[in-house]
Amino acid sequence: MTQPLLSLNALTKAYPGVVANDDVSLSIAAGEVHALLGENGAGKSTLVKMIYGLVRPDSGQMHMNGAPFTPSEPRAARAAGVGMVFQHFSLFDALSVAENIALGMENAPKLSELSARISAVSEAYGLPLSPDRIVGDLSAGERQRVEIIRCLLQEPKLLIMDEPTSVLTPQEVEILFKTLRKLSAEGTAILYISHKLEEIRTLCDSATILRLGKVVGHCMPRETTAREMAELMVGKLLQTPTRAAQPAGDVLLSLTGLRAKAPNTFGMALKDISLELRAGEILGIGGVAGNGQDELLAALSGERPAGRGMVVLKGEDIGPLGPTARRARGLLTAPEERMGHAAAPDMSLTENAMLTGALRQGLDKGGFLNWPAARQFAEDVIKQFDVRTPGPHAAARSLSGGNLQKFVIGREVMQRPEVFVVNQPTWGVDASAAAAIRQALLDLAQNGAALIVISQDLDELMEISDRFAALNEGRLSDPRPAQGITVEEIGLMMGGAHGMEVAHV
Repeated sequence: MTQPLLSLNALTKAYPGVVANDDVSLSIAAGEVHALLGENGAGKSTLVKMIYGLVRPDSGQMHMNGAPFTPSEPRAARAAGVGMVFQHFSLFDALSVAENIALGMENAPKLSELSARISAVSEAYGLPLSPDRIVGDLSAGERQRVEIIRCLLQEPKLLIMDEPTSVLTPQEVEILFKTLRKLSAEGTAILYISHKLEEIRTLCDSATILRLGKVVGHCMPRETTAREMAELMVGKLLQTPTRAAQPAGDVLLSLTGLRAKAPNTFGMALKDISLELRAGEILGIGGVAGNGQDELLAALSGERPAGRGMVVLKGEDIGPLGPTARRARGLLTAPEERMGHAAAPDMSLTENAMLTGALRQGLDKGGFLNWPAARQFAEDVIKQFDVRTPGPHAAARSLSGGNLQKFVIGREVMQRPEVFVVNQPTWGVDASAAAAIRQALLDLAQNGAALIVISQDLDELMEISDRFAALNEGRLSDPRPAQGITVEEIGLMMGGAHGMEVAHV
């Protein structure tokens, strides 16, 4: 057998109260695309942080090309040939592509020379990108290209990718996969983290599955079904979300000619958005990140009231009302950014439960806060949505991203909204938790609520939506029945092709 490019032997890393990685071993060969799978809290993030020099293992060894590999910081890992593209991009909107890439280099050349290298690499790997463009003007897919090209300029031997397709259209995913296959053919190893298991089956050569910090299995993704991989991850049979067929009820929410200015230089204005949403219905809204999703949710929640147009809830014009008054009337929302927007990082889960639940859960009376009731509400959310945390006293920032997502969604669902608007409901959660969240959304609709689900996960939208629409540059396409619509049609709608152009795909 040939010597592996990277080998991990019995890596262990513990934090107070939890063993994040427990005796983890795996190896990756040059040119191999290796998937790292596991549910939220399984230890994936800790493991790749050790490889990238952000965290030091308590015990165990790493070897690169047979030599001991002990990076003390990311700079040392990069020098050894490890590149990483994070799920959350670290870019400055006001700077150009070349300026952003220069900031991430140890010894950046002159911008003119760097620009030439960026153009050459982008052309060679099928990632079209102008080095002079301002990052704030780029789509999510183009921003990802900036991060990838920044890594490729370092000529990495191992490229780590964390949830790389969460903000891409189907067409952009295909471009990314062509690039990764080319890198693999040239001998670059790729460690690929994703909850999208069909993508894993399409792209990856092998997979290591983690559960509760331990390696529980290996598989060949092309020879394993997505369900089998998901069940290996969670250690139990996976339940498929279901809902009984029912006719839509009365119109609960209607938007007419809704317009709103962009909140900042790089935001997106909303342009003449109109729709009707009925009781028991789920409207799925797709779109590449940055096309007005956050602005639409803010206009519906009352955080940033629209400049023009009508927002009517159960026959009442709620346009002038703020978030608290809209919540009182039954319109609840859950934004995409969980840390800092949906939850206050340094507050406990009890305090975060109080923030949005005080009114509808009766957690205050006469100006006094009922903390025992708030604690019980937080405990109920934790139990019902399987939030992995020491308890309601834990600070929001102490939870993994997926577990905080479960808490945020559960907190809103358990307040029994009549209209619920949610952006990226299963962002960053594992297959089992995603199925549970989708089932909770379906149950809301089954009980008569009306839902708008905004998501970049097209499989999710097709699984739970009755109708589908796409946001592009602040415009919403006419909703269409979700049943029978193809991924190619959706991709074109997300790219701005609507109406007859899509009908003849």
